[in-house]
Amino acid sequence: MKPADAASRSKVMAVDLGSRRIGLAVSDGRGRLAFPRGVLERSGDPAADRRRIADAALEEGAARVVVGLPLTLDGRRGSAARAAAAEAVLLGEELAGRGVDVETFDERLTTVTAEASLAAAGKRGRRARRAVDAAAAAVLLQAWLDAR
Repeated sequence: MKPADAASRSKVMAVDLGSRRIGLAVSDGRGRLAFPRGVLERSGDPAADRRRIADAALEEGAARVVVGLPLTLDGRRGSAARAAAAEAVLLGEELAGRGVDVETFDERLTTVTAEASLAAAGKRGRRARRAVDAAAAAVLLQAWLDAR
């Protein structure tokens, strides 16, 4: 797929940062529905992982990337949230000048919601591990879209 130019971008991509995998989801062009896009396995090189996320956003024609911010249940920024916020800043720098904005959004309970949905659909255990990261990104993105 050829990357979309900045003028034609209208989609939003969500990123669920995990320690082993990065879940991705993309909105429809009208910004109403979120769809799981897939999972990127962590490479061990954070800069390379950011480039892969940026490439995916450009390939999908995203105008915005929403990075999940794993706040604590009481809404505070723990170490995971601080790390995600720092990663979002670096991703924003990677996408600077390419017409793609980056922001963070509260992702509390997205993984729990995604796991419950997959379990209800009959996906459990190993089959669900890869799907849960993309599903969590879709839950995050749908929450972001609904909040708009």
